[in-house]
Amino acid sequence: MAGVALAAASERNAIRAVRTALSWSGGKDSTLALERLRQDPAVEVAALVTTVTRDFDRVSMHGVRRELVRSQAAALGLHLVEVEIAAGAGNDAYEAAFAGALADLAADGVGTMAFGDLFLAEIRRYRERQLEAAGWEARFPLWGEDTAALARRFVASGYRAILVTVDPRQLDPEWVGRDLDDAALADLPAGVDPCGENGEFHTFVWDGPIFARPVPVARGERVERDGFWFCDLRSGETG
Repeated sequence: MAGVALAAASERNAIRAVRTALSWSGGKDSTLALERLRQDPAVEVAALVTTVTRDFDRVSMHGVRRELVRSQAAALGLHLVEVEIAAGAGNDAYEAAFAGALADLAADGVGTMAFGDLFLAEIRRYRERQLEAAGWEARFPLWGEDTAALARRFVASGYRAILVTVDPRQLDPEWVGRDLDDAALADLPAGVDPCGENGEFHTFVWDGPIFARPVPVARGERVERDGFWFCDLRSGETG
């Protein structure tokens, strides 16, 4: 019997040894994907991977300051891998930088990358092709879930997030800097995905059940840049 118990324990440890990196934007979908992965005994989340535009020290697309994403990773107890690209870098430059990050992670025993994507099939296929070329596997823990239910669960679970980027072609710029809460979900115009999966908006999560502590963040000025509206978050007391 002791041998059977040891074999079972060994098998459980082997399952848990599947080391996975998570593509990390700092937003709600990344956060929910991390929560889901941590609930899976077959997964060990080894690192968060974010793309940073080095000229501005900000997360690409979302415009969040690098220091805030580092604070997020610290509050989540995870190593943050920063894939740096230059402002205006093309897709070839991005893919080269990403491949370099994968090589470093592979040397640490990581061979799977997870994403918080929900339903955009072409993006999923692109990610799968990119990872397959490096000999990696792709994982999509939230794929196909109802986005309205997912957004409601995010808020009901106690996560706290701020809309940091808004596409004014899909959502009024007045939304940028607003809390993502029950009132916001109720106010979203028809046609706007509750998770912003079509690029309507992006968020920064500063607290919630999987955070060891809140990330101190203060809202700064609202600015328009390259056709998008941003709320310039800074480290500080949330308000």
